Amino acid sequence: MKIAFLGLGHMGLPMAKNLAASGHDVVGFDVAAAAVSAAADAGLATAGSGVDAATSADVVITMFQTGAQVLDAYRGAGGAPGLLDVATPGALFVDCSTIAVDEARAAHALAEAVGHRSLDAPVSGGVVGAENATLAFMVGGTDEDFAFAQPLLEAMGRRVVHCGGAGLGQAAKVCNNMILAVSQIAVAEAFVLGERLGLSHQALFDVASNASGQCWALTTNCPVPGPVPTSPANRDYQPGFAGALMNKDLGLAEHAIEATGVDARMGMLARQIYRDFAAGEGAGKDFSGVIDTIRADSA
Repeated sequence: MKIAFLGLGHMGLPMAKNLAASGHDVVGFDVAAAAVSAAADAGLATAGSGVDAATSADVVITMFQTGAQVLDAYRGAGGAPGLLDVATPGALFVDCSTIAVDEARAAHALAEAVGHRSLDAPVSGGVVGAENATLAFMVGGTDEDFAFAQPLLEAMGRRVVHCGGAGLGQAAKVCNNMILAVSQIAVAEAFVLGERLGLSHQALFDVASNASGQCWALTTNCPVPGPVPTSPANRDYQPGFAGALMNKDLGLAEHAIEATGVDARMGMLARQIYRDFAAGEGAGKDFSGVIDTIRADSA
C-alpha cells in the first residue's frame, strides 16, 4: 500500500525507513529541507510537500511536534487543500505525534467527518527504539482500524497496545511520561543523596537495580556514568530524550490534570522541575541531566 510519512526528524526518518524496508511504498516529506535531503540520501522516496506525499495515499502517518500542526495539516490552511482532501477515500490517518488528548480527538473527528479512518498512536522508546524498530505504540481508535494498522506499527515497533477509543493512546502516553519524569527525578535525587553519604554509584546501582527501586530510569537511563554504559550520562547527557521534550509532555500532563481535577502533586512538581530545567541548557540535554540541577541546588 502507499504510505505517506510526514515528519522525518530524528524519530520519523528511521520509522519511515523501517516501513519501507518491510516492503511498503513509502513517500516522505518534512518542512525542513535538510530532513528531506537526509531522507533522500537514505534511499527514501520524497515529495515536494505534505499534500503531494499524501495524494492518493492509503495510509497517512504524521510525526509532528504539536497538535496545532497536526490539525492544520489535516484540514489545510488559507484555503489550500489539506491532507484529508487528497488521500484515497477511506484512507487511514495515523498520528504518532505526542499531543493533547482533546487535540487527538479533534483530529479523529476531522478525519471521520470526511470518510477517513483515524488512530492516535504516540510512541515511546526514543531514537534508539526508532532506529531498531523496538518502539512501543500506544494506540487509540476502533478495533477495526487498530487491526488494519497493527502490521504497519509492528514494522516499526516491538510492542503495540490498543488502549481504547479515540484519544486514549495519547492518554496512555501522557500518564506513562508523567511516571517516567517522577521516577527519573527520584533516581537522580537518590544518587545525589548517596554521594553525600559516601555511597559509590556502582554500589547504589547494584542494590537498587535488584531491589524495589528498580525502574527504567535507573536500569536504562541511569543518570550517572558507569553503571549503564549506554545511558546518556556517559556521553555528557546528549539525548536520548531531551529536557525540552519532557517539559512539553509534562505540559500535556498538566493540561490533563487540570481538566480532570486529579490530585497529582508529584506530577505537577515534576512539571515545575522540568520546566525550570528546560528553561536553560537542559532543553538540549537528556532529561536525566536533571541530576546536575539537583546537585547544584543541594546545600
